[in-house]
Amino acid sequence: MPNTSDTQFTHFVPYEKAKGEEYMNDAQKEHFRHILLAWQQELMEEVDTTINHLKEEASNFADPSDRASQEEEFSLELRTRDRERKLIKKIREAMERIEDDEYGYCSTCGIDIGIRRLEARPTATMCIDCKTLAEIKEKQIGS
Repeated sequence: MPNTSDTQFTHFVPYEKAKGEEYMNDAQKEHFRHILLAWQQELMEEVDTTINHLKEEASNFADPSDRASQEEEFSLELRTRDRERKLIKKIREAMERIEDDEYGYCSTCGIDIGIRRLEARPTATMCIDCKTLAEIKEKQIGS
């Protein structure tokens, strides 16, 4: 079974902002474009690995317990891939925001999201304050 914990955009050099550098300039956009493309590539490779794994490991076990275990394993793997499929969609949306010069700005209040937050979560669409408020509201509505 593929190791899903390895699927992460962990191999990049943090951006070093120069003094007085304008936020979301071409160099910063290129930095995030590179991160997003590498992350998307990793996810796409995981999809290919899953397809091959499911084809190779598919067996018709005579024992119902073995069959159930395999079905549970495949189900878990497919749920993981579905989450990653949704993540690939978010990555593509982030790439579009880069092209539209909207990347890096909060969709709620319009302020800078920040380089470090975007490096931690390249698909972020909200600044930390707006995201925190949204999560608080979610918890209040959900309780």
